[in-house]
Amino acid sequence: MIANICSDLPRLRGNIRLISLTERLILNASISMNTPDQMSHILDADEKILWEGGPTFIPFIVNGLPLLAFGILWGIMDYAFIRNTAAAPGSMAAFLIPFFVLHLAPLWIGIFNMIKLFLVFNNTHYSITNKRVILRSGFWGIDFKSADYDKIMDLRVDVNPIENMFGVGSIRINTGLTGNKGTPVYDSLTAITNPYEVFKKIKTVSVNIKTDWNYPNKLRPSENPGYQTEYKPKG
Repeated sequence: MIANICSDLPRLRGNIRLISLTERLILNASISMNTPDQMSHILDADEKILWEGGPTFIPFIVNGLPLLAFGILWGIMDYAFIRNTAAAPGSMAAFLIPFFVLHLAPLWIGIFNMIKLFLVFNNTHYSITNKRVILRSGFWGIDFKSADYDKIMDLRVDVNPIENMFGVGSIRINTGLTGNKGTPVYDSLTAITNPYEVFKKIKTVSVNIKTDWNYPNKLRPSENPGYQTEYKPKG
């Protein structure tokens, strides 16, 4: 028996390699030339990409302008005080200069946020698969977030004036997460083309998968007569 097992080992190894190759071919078939390299490492063997895309540059970057504008206004208000600091005695200036460096934090945050958006843009990519929505981004490295369809609690489309000028929009996804004050936390597919079509695709796939999990296709009738019941309260 042991001899038979040993003689079958080369054939078993060949079958394993064949299965592995088949899985890779199935996976690669759902990946286009525009799919980032790292995406193939996080997809399941039977997971297929239904849609993918990235943000449009100018509307994506413009998202950082409100924070930058607030920081610039803050800096302008501090400017008069900073000028007076230059005429202050040495001991007083030694205290005031570090104070204003810290007091200008809104300006530094606005500038840093704009730099971050420029660096994050090339790492940002979105994918809709038959199992989840995947968001790829990253400042220092590559980060992935995913929202499983059964976890999606709220889905919305937002199109601001700048996005409307470029024919793009943003899709917000809430999976039940909330902030410190109980406000919903949304992940965003920012500044994508055809936002309403993408929204419809996510909604359709989400409903289909939730329905299939709750009531599998095998158990459904071929024809649905519809909702024809009537509620009759007692008394």
